[in-house]
Amino acid sequence: MELAILNTSGKETGRKVNLNDSIFGIKPNDHAIYLDTKQYLANQRQGTHSSKDRGEIAGSTRKIKRQKGTGGARAGSIKNPLFHGGGRVFGPKPRFYGFKLNKKVKELARKSALSYKASTNNIIVLEDFSFDAPKTKEMIKMENNLNITNKKSVFVFPEQNNNIYLSSRNVQGVDVVIVSELNTYKIMKASTLILVESAVDVLQATFEN
Repeated sequence: MELAILNTSGKETGRKVNLNDSIFGIKPNDHAIYLDTKQYLANQRQGTHSSKDRGEIAGSTRKIKRQKGTGGARAGSIKNPLFHGGGRVFGPKPRFYGFKLNKKVKELARKSALSYKASTNNIIVLEDFSFDAPKTKEMIKMENNLNITNKKSVFVFPEQNNNIYLSSRNVQGVDVVIVSELNTYKIMKASTLILVESAVDVLQATFEN
């Protein structure tokens, strides 16, 4: 699959890049995408929620009424979960929500996500660029030139570029990542995937290895 390389003005440079069909042209596996996305979202959960059961509530353990003869249910202490202020039954406790996922499944999921974007023509290859200093206006101008304003877009770079990251930080819907940070969730969530020219080789080499 060939794509024209655009410049920051949104014009074709006359050069093209070849996208490997084994990465950008496979038959997508929806279940692999689901599993990888589920794992990513599960790993974002802190799992620090906690509630107190009757053994952790501060209060007296005195038996509040006699066992029989009151006409009501028996009650051991004021910390009974049935009473206001009592402990919670089967409440949440700190836990880890993540789970193991095989590397081959994760790789298949990312290839499937990339293939989806390629099949719907939602991948743009942009020539390498950089900013001398953080300039949000330049990033917004580039968005307008590429016709991706008000759309969720992900810019993929081969390595960290601090000026570009800072320039995009206050632009709504724009996410800047490096190849190693690109995951299935971000690919599928983005309306447009913008690959910097030098990132294409790095991305394809990552999957080939």
